[in-house]
Amino acid sequence: MEPQKITPSSKPHPPVVGRVTHHSIELYWDLEKRAKRQGPQEQWFRFSIEEEDPKTHAYGIIYTGYATKHVVEGLEPRTLYRFRLKVTSPSGEYEYSPVVSVSTTREPISNEHFHRAVSVNDEDLLVRILQGGLVKILVSNGTDVNLKNGSGKDSLMLACYAGHLDVVKYLRRHGASWETRDLGGCTALHWAADGGHCNVIEWMIKDGCEVDAADTGSGWTPLMRVSAVSGNQRVASLLIEAGADVNMKDKDGKTPLMVAVLNNHEELVQLLLDKGADASVKNEFGKGVLEMARVFDRQNVVSLLEERKRKQVAKKPSVC
Repeated sequence: MEPQKITPSSKPHPPVVGRVTHHSIELYWDLEKRAKRQGPQEQWFRFSIEEEDPKTHAYGIIYTGYATKHVVEGLEPRTLYRFRLKVTSPSGEYEYSPVVSVSTTREPISNEHFHRAVSVNDEDLLVRILQGGLVKILVSNGTDVNLKNGSGKDSLMLACYAGHLDVVKYLRRHGASWETRDLGGCTALHWAADGGHCNVIEWMIKDGCEVDAADTGSGWTPLMRVSAVSGNQRVASLLIEAGADVNMKDKDGKTPLMVAVLNNHEELVQLLLDKGADASVKNEFGKGVLEMARVFDRQNVVSLLEERKRKQVAKKPSVC
């Protein structure tokens, strides 16, 4: 039998991508127009899979033989790889296929990943676990819902911050506690207030979490955190309606109103005043909110406070 040659019309197609995982890629190729493998093996077409080096862009052989499929293993997750097929005729002539590009998948998350993320304080990965709906699988396989990361935050705190109400409910059913504190003494409600997800906060309050829990660093309640961080009026309203003390003082004698003034949350200042915040309260240095607003040049807040003060004076009955 006369050996077959490669002709331009028989230029090979790129390898076809089969099953892809986070560490492997299956490649196979079509023999429809190739030799029918008659006679001795030395008269067959030989196939090579070549992989591109991303740094040098040179190709190296990772498989050569007579098979029509090859699984490339030991790959990195979420990484792009480029392959081409080399077909060599029995007479030694060869031709390359066009290049095929394929990415490996994201590595599946397991209990091991969860514990590793906790141990190295990888909060991004922990939040991704929550977002990916994997909590039920992990918990059912023995993951401790009260496990804490390096900053003392547990899964419940992270779920509250990220706004995953279904996860919050699930963790509560499986033993997660509202009373748990991170290293700064913050509770899940502190983190929920930072996250600003009102539906989560509403459910937490109905489920009985403490509204005025103060952290151990500054003595800030969740309402004070809102006053300092986001100025979110909706969150503040929820906390106040649930009984949060608008005049509670932190370790420096500051109230939520003072904190809101210092952070120039003008609309929140208005809300706190409407909800009964006392603008006459002084901090431990004898300073009130109006003085603070002037010192820090919060002009809009100064105008708001002065206008409110004028109205209060005008309402007082005159003395004959």
